[in-house]
Amino acid sequence: MSADQYHNANVPLWFSGSDNMHRVARTIAQRGPISRIQLTHMLGLSQGALSRITADLLHEGVIEEVNTFTPGILDEGKENDGSEHRGRPQTGLQLRTDQVSFIGINIHSKEIIMEHINVLCQPYAPSYSEPLESFEPHALTKQIARMIPQCTAPHTPPLVAIGISVGGHHTHDRYVQYAPFLRWNSSVDLGGMVSDATGLPCAIFNDIDSLLLKEGWFGSATGLHSYAVLTIGAGVGYSLAVDGKAVNYPDKSFGLVGHIPLDFTGPRCSIGHVGCSSILTSDSIAAEYSAEVGHAVSYEQFERDARAFVPAAVRLAARTAHRLGTLIAIVANIAMPQKIIISGEGSGIAAMNIEEVRTGITQYRHSQAQAVDFEILQFTWSDWAQAAGARAIARYIG
Repeated sequence: MSADQYHNANVPLWFSGSDNMHRVARTIAQRGPISRIQLTHMLGLSQGALSRITADLLHEGVIEEVNTFTPGILDEGKENDGSEHRGRPQTGLQLRTDQVSFIGINIHSKEIIMEHINVLCQPYAPSYSEPLESFEPHALTKQIARMIPQCTAPHTPPLVAIGISVGGHHTHDRYVQYAPFLRWNSSVDLGGMVSDATGLPCAIFNDIDSLLLKEGWFGSATGLHSYAVLTIGAGVGYSLAVDGKAVNYPDKSFGLVGHIPLDFTGPRCSIGHVGCSSILTSDSIAAEYSAEVGHAVSYEQFERDARAFVPAAVRLAARTAHRLGTLIAIVANIAMPQKIIISGEGSGIAAMNIEEVRTGITQYRHSQAQAVDFEILQFTWSDWAQAAGARAIARYIG
């Protein structure tokens, strides 16, 4: 079986149909409950064409009708009785959540974390995680296969696919070509191995691209034409969506955003740049803080000191937030997204220093330019596991 054939087998489609049928299902996934009238206007389809498509999706068990209400429009001949729903009932369409379920998995250098989710990326139960036992691919695969029954909630729809996100470079939704945090620097058929070990379709995705899709389909970027994700932590990550889709570029998953000049008073990175964006990584921040306090300190200790208002840590946290603001400004000035979403292990420090982030942005924006819309997510690894599941959902819907 060729790679492309295995790719199609590993990410089966929920239903077969026209491109418009899949486009309608995608829009309902992101915007539901949504009325047929809204869909016709949004997608440029005639009412007749949309009626035929939604009838097929209802027949396939993909969507269902639910009652929604139009605020402020009272039913004819009825008085407002003060009830919670005030308006004319209207039929909305949403995906059926009782048909299929997914496992989303994120793997990083210390842990494997899993989420069992429905087709709207909603978890059935708290996430399940274990420390990563080995970087060796076969051992890692065995651990994943052993964990899935522990993660799967009882009395839920059947599992139809697994999505796994890993930092690095991937091809065909199956092969990991480069994963620095797992110490992989050659092709690993992780998708095929996990599929063989579990008997379930499995697809492999980049972790930043997965978070980008999750926010666009199920999060704070739903409905936006363009938006970006920036992550800071073990590395610096970036992904951009235009027309609601991730911009594809062959080298995008090699961490290229990690060496943009930000602060020429900052420390050198591992390849000799002074003050590039690698100063936002956990290791660089720990090294800079260690130099300030005169002894070796971990990033976790720096974060604790910053939250305890230790002066040296507070100063470095403010500098870090200002540097992040500079990077946000660079992204806003060049890519011009409607919104920039911030996440990653280091994002909590930025959330503690919002005004410094804004100052860093303003310093590199025109005085008459509109304010940059950015949001710092509350970071959890479970969100990143859900994001891997969201990628599998998107492939399943087509």
